Amino acid sequence: MIRLKYIDRFTDRHGRERCYYRPKRGARIPLPGRPGSPEFMAAYEAATRKQVVERGPRQRGGPGTFDRLAQDYFCSPEFLRLAPSTQRTYRSVIERLFLDEGIGHRLVREMTREHVRRILAKRSATPGAANSVLQKLKVLIHFAIDNGWRKDDPTLRIKKFPKGEFHTWTEEELARFERRWRVGTTERLAYSLLLYTGQRRSDVVSMSWTDVKAGAICVTPLKTKRTSGVKLWIPIHPILKDVLQACGEEGETILQTAFGRPFSSNGFGNYMADKISQAGLPDRCVTHGLRKAAARRLAEAGCTANEIASITGHATLQEVSRYTKAAEQRSLAEAAMERLLARNSSMDSQTMDTGLGIPPKNLNSNRGVSEGWWSRGESNP
Repeated sequence: MIRLKYIDRFTDRHGRERCYYRPKRGARIPLPGRPGSPEFMAAYEAATRKQVVERGPRQRGGPGTFDRLAQDYFCSPEFLRLAPSTQRTYRSVIERLFLDEGIGHRLVREMTREHVRRILAKRSATPGAANSVLQKLKVLIHFAIDNGWRKDDPTLRIKKFPKGEFHTWTEEELARFERRWRVGTTERLAYSLLLYTGQRRSDVVSMSWTDVKAGAICVTPLKTKRTSGVKLWIPIHPILKDVLQACGEEGETILQTAFGRPFSSNGFGNYMADKISQAGLPDRCVTHGLRKAAARRLAEAGCTANEIASITGHATLQEVSRYTKAAEQRSLAEAAMERLLARNSSMDSQTMDTGLGIPPKNLNSNRGVSEGWWSRGESNP
């Protein structure tokens, strides 16, 4: 039996079967001939085309509503320029926001700062989710302003919630994972690719043996593939070279599941979470922390923010600068302490030279001027 949409079939008072094309909205269109015959199918296709032309593309929501705004944004160049994974994230957060808050039918021009504050307050227990909602709301409002839907921005100067960051693996934690998973295992291969390339898990799972050439791995980060398409040329670290050589060059990708297939990004995340747990590491150690550990090591080696970004592929230096600042602070603190210890040693030496076990008078000739935190707490001679 032929099944077609919008077919209204009945038998008239003369016992003749009649068929009409009758969509949910629109007039009935008679379909001649027997269902399935060339005449019938030609009329059905013509009626379908006529309906599409008359109705035009299906609109979501009424004019000026958030539903219509979302529809227009999802079709805009601003949205389509985003990487596919980012598009999915944006769409998911926006659709969930509309569903939870029931604002799809609300007019965009009626949203106030108080509305935004209430939306965020409901999510205060999950700062990351609240910040993500605020970011997507800003995107939608800015799109509305650019297209004349409203003139002001109700999200302006509304601050993000402070939130925790991914833990950066320490050297002891890295060593513990290496002791558990030796060279030659898939676990060690995955770990080494993450640590010695500094890439995201979505980029590591797509690395292939053809990307390994001339002593480097060529990577096009998924987040920039749609926009700039810039490839990263990452020199292969000697340790990573040894790990790669211990694995056979088989399959489409470097990393493969137990069934010889490429990992999905989410599947790889679950895989690594399980292996990290088996290594006896705390819950704070997650896969993304290896990318941060790679950046930390580069910063501690004295690399600039631009040099680190050339490896990690960060689009902006804001994230990278935190690693360099932390490394610089550590270096400055160590240098300051070395100077302090050198001064202490010098003063001890001069004290011993007096033979009295007390500082010579010339060292304290300007005592009233030079006393500071170092000399406070000393007993008077």
